[in-house]
Amino acid sequence: MRTINWKRSALVALVWLFAVNAWAQEAGVALKPDDIKAEPFKDANTVGAIKKGDTVSILAKQSGWLQIKAAGGTGWVRVLSVRKGTGEGGGAAAEIAGVAGVATGRAGTGQVVSTTGVRGLSDEDLKGAKFNEAELKKAEAASVKPDDAKQFAAKGELAARTVDWLPVPSSSNNSPRR
Repeated sequence: MRTINWKRSALVALVWLFAVNAWAQEAGVALKPDDIKAEPFKDANTVGAIKKGDTVSILAKQSGWLQIKAAGGTGWVRVLSVRKGTGEGGGAAAEIAGVAGVATGRAGTGQVVSTTGVRGLSDEDLKGAKFNEAELKKAEAASVKPDDAKQFAAKGELAARTVDWLPVPSSSNNSPRR
């Protein structure tokens, strides 16, 4: 029979509660239209809908889903469909948020960018990541030639934009972890 370490169990419970409540009862804005689901699953029953720009209350987060309350109903939507905050403001703060949005895959357009694959990973997941040469080779095999990328961009009428580097954090511990 296995003995349960109550201190460890209590710590895990506290961390879980904090993670769940970190999104709880926050305002949000719908970035794009989406179905509101009864459960956090793609094939769950649809109980309502949100439209781009709708204000929502974020009740909880589970994996890649947010539980919301909106005019269109209460239920679950994909995390990429909602941005935390009211969408108000501007100036430097909005510009920084825009850069951060690109870095996190949640640009102001609400369209998915390539970095969205990192969503849902915790700091602990990232700290425990290991180099995997086979996966790197798979990723490299999916690359395209620069001329092909330029043709694709031209066909989609995409335009290049320069984004300034973010400032180096002022923390005294800036050394990379190994």
